[in-house]
Amino acid sequence: MNYPAIDPVALSLGPIQIYWYGLMYLVGIGGAWWLASLRLHRLDPQWNQDKLSDLVFWVALGVIAGGRLGYVLFYDLASYFNDPGLILQIWRGGMSFHGGLIGVLLAVWWFARRNGKPFFQLMDFVAPLVPIGLGAGRIGNFINAELWGRASDVPWAMVFPTDPLQLARHPSQLYQFALEGVALFVILWLYSSKPRPMMAVSGLFAVFYGIFRFLVEFVREPDAHIGYLAFGWLTMGQVLSLPMILLGAIMMLVAYQREGHKQ
Repeated sequence: MNYPAIDPVALSLGPIQIYWYGLMYLVGIGGAWWLASLRLHRLDPQWNQDKLSDLVFWVALGVIAGGRLGYVLFYDLASYFNDPGLILQIWRGGMSFHGGLIGVLLAVWWFARRNGKPFFQLMDFVAPLVPIGLGAGRIGNFINAELWGRASDVPWAMVFPTDPLQLARHPSQLYQFALEGVALFVILWLYSSKPRPMMAVSGLFAVFYGIFRFLVEFVREPDAHIGYLAFGWLTMGQVLSLPMILLGAIMMLVAYQREGHKQ
């Protein structure tokens, strides 16, 4: 199957080029903002749209700054050390989910302290919104023809124009869109639609994202400059996801134990 011819540039205005990858971030942030407004009264009946706008701004900043710096630190430090200007070229991809997560955690921690809210109360509110951005980002990866999967003979395998070997490969970006975007959103949105112990929603997010990412890594081509870290199959994405699964399970256990002690 041939990769559909998609120009990564969505719109050109003279010297200014607007990339689909950047637009996907706007879609993710805008979608999360809209969904958050539907549940804002559950977080705090006294909060208005201005307060929500502040929260979305800081979370978005954490995603972008943390995602870019995380990629630099975890995946390609040498290249960016040699040419620091590449760090600002986010339209070329190179965003790390795990770095973005750290950025979000720091942004929410700061915002929670500033507004007198428990950290995990805000994180439980934010967690079901994250898959919107994850799904949009994976569509951006697909349009950029980057982060493709390993060579395969499945009927839907694609030949990506950016692949120097021109092999038919798993469209792993679409797998991640389906799992990290659609499936994770449905799981978290339904689970959080009823009152849950504080920290449980955040824990469930960590568990399922970690599981989905770990599984997709088996068909996703590892970064060429990193390769496999151990056993001939363990990738950086899997190494970073394993602690998420463990930590998420512990968080849910602790959340329900605390809830049980209160009753």
